[in-house]
Amino acid sequence: MTALSRLSIPSGTTSYGSSAYYSTTPSSSTTSTMSVTMSILQYLARLTDISQMDLQSALDQMLSLLACGNPLSSLLSSRGGGVSSSSHHHQQKVYKLAYYRKQTKNHWARDDPAFVAVQIVLLALSSLAYCIAFRIDGIFLSALTFAFHSIVVNYLGVGLLVASIGRAVANAHLLTVPSSSNASAAGGSASSAQLQQQQPVSSSSGLHVRQTVEFMYAFDIHCNAFFPLFVMLYGVQFFLLPIVLGRNFMAFFMSNVLYGIAFGWYFYVTHLGYRALPFLSNTEIFLFPIAGVLFLFILNLIGYPFGFGWNASRIMAHLYFET
Repeated sequence: MTALSRLSIPSGTTSYGSSAYYSTTPSSSTTSTMSVTMSILQYLARLTDISQMDLQSALDQMLSLLACGNPLSSLLSSRGGGVSSSSHHHQQKVYKLAYYRKQTKNHWARDDPAFVAVQIVLLALSSLAYCIAFRIDGIFLSALTFAFHSIVVNYLGVGLLVASIGRAVANAHLLTVPSSSNASAAGGSASSAQLQQQQPVSSSSGLHVRQTVEFMYAFDIHCNAFFPLFVMLYGVQFFLLPIVLGRNFMAFFMSNVLYGIAFGWYFYVTHLGYRALPFLSNTEIFLFPIAGVLFLFILNLIGYPFGFGWNASRIMAHLYFET
């Protein structure tokens, strides 16, 4: 599969000596985390104030993610030697905002919690819809329980864990070390060894500090990747419940295809998020879990005639609704 090209920056400053790779500040107190301009507490405070949210922008980004992140369409387009212009346009639409935030606010992550707020509302509504569909006794309490698992455990808890792992892997293994020519272009007189040790590079224009992946940006990537998964497993699956909960081969096959696409989509959009950062390389490693998803799908398919196959939708129903 031909990988997507990196985000095109209108100003043409994506070289390693540019501000997209280095932050230039007059002091060494600058960090690559979001806390430079806005603390997590401020982010949480904004989450309770709808007047500070740009809901239209959040909805536009969600639609763009569905258009740019489909791994099946990207695989088909890559057979022609590249990515379709429409898919590339939608990818830029989502991640160009992160570039502009870096230039104006010195952080890549969203400072507007509207995307998270909309996703939480959608999860709460879908939880209620599922409890109605399964005709659970004590529907209000059951909806609260399922919403808690969906929002607190699956969305936030797993998201924080995945963001931590992704950020750690990227910062430990994927940071790009610029060549000496690029370093001198940045105005640095430091040696290549200094750059490899990730030491600040002094110059007449200030102090160049090598960037790392922000934790809040890594969490943004999870939020972006979770939305297509939500559409598949909370939206599409809901309307297919009469089919995928059956005990025949058709139900088994459709359910596992649905889950395979959903998780493959999640890891594909995760890859896009890290790939958009100009100071990371070899971000294709975030595509590796898709091979695991495919392996499990094939193994499950082979095991079905021997009684070892499992229907993912029926497992979901048993775990959450005991049916």
